[in-house]
Amino acid sequence: MEHVTSRWGTLALIALLDRPHRFSELRREIGSVSEKMLAQTLRTLERDGLVHRDAKPVIPPRVDYSLTDLGREAAEQVRALARWTERRVAAVERAREAYDAGRPATAHRVTAGGPPS
Repeated sequence: MEHVTSRWGTLALIALLDRPHRFSELRREIGSVSEKMLAQTLRTLERDGLVHRDAKPVIPPRVDYSLTDLGREAAEQVRALARWTERRVAAVERAREAYDAGRPATAHRVTAGGPPS
């Protein structure tokens, strides 16, 4: 779970949902990730069975990265969480402001097994 939900793991998985990418394409799409960190992230995701590395024996070398079936499943879940997070940014900001001001947050509390209160 740590690898799927890491900053670079999440962004790599989401980027690969659309199509396979070469390393440089993936790095440009993700943005602000070092070459070393992206290489490490891709190796980890490949080891976990989420990413497939296809090295073509051509000159210059060509390596494409794509999602495995397991990786696609994980990426779809991560993308759904990312979209939810984007939609709820304002609510989180309001909750933080209320908390910092010492006021109770306006978000509903959920009790175990019950509906929001």
